[in-house]
Amino acid sequence: MRADPLLLTAGEWLGIAAGGLLLITVVAFLARWGFRFRLVGVTSFTVLLSLSCLAFAVSYAPRLLVEGAVSVPVVFDNGSDLVVAAAPADLAAETFGPSVEQVARNLRGSGRKDPTVEVRLRRVEPQGDGVDRPVVLATAVRDWATGDVTVSVNAKR
Repeated sequence: MRADPLLLTAGEWLGIAAGGLLLITVVAFLARWGFRFRLVGVTSFTVLLSLSCLAFAVSYAPRLLVEGAVSVPVVFDNGSDLVVAAAPADLAAETFGPSVEQVARNLRGSGRKDPTVEVRLRRVEPQGDGVDRPVVLATAVRDWATGDVTVSVNAKR
């Protein structure tokens, strides 16, 4: 479980501020100050900010980087077993495998029904007369149970 130290610190300080505001709010109700109901809103919002910072700090996971990979955009994800990433026209052949592996390792498994997901790295190549053809450059299959990623590169490209 990774946690972002900046967000943890911000969450702690916001929690301290919320505690102080709670004390001021209690005093405001006891002293019947006119702005006591505004303090309830400010205190509630500060508590919400504190809990949000702490929750995000605990749940945040940075992207994994694979050596030799180039960042490519995901252009299709059916939410189950297929993800397609688009390769730029100038992408070197030696980066096909690491790039598709990086996309596969950075996928999140929540909500996917299938035990594996196939990631395809593809490029659209012109065939002439306004006709284009998608070409699969590399494929990676990620197994959710083990976390293993199997990469295969199209040898023709």
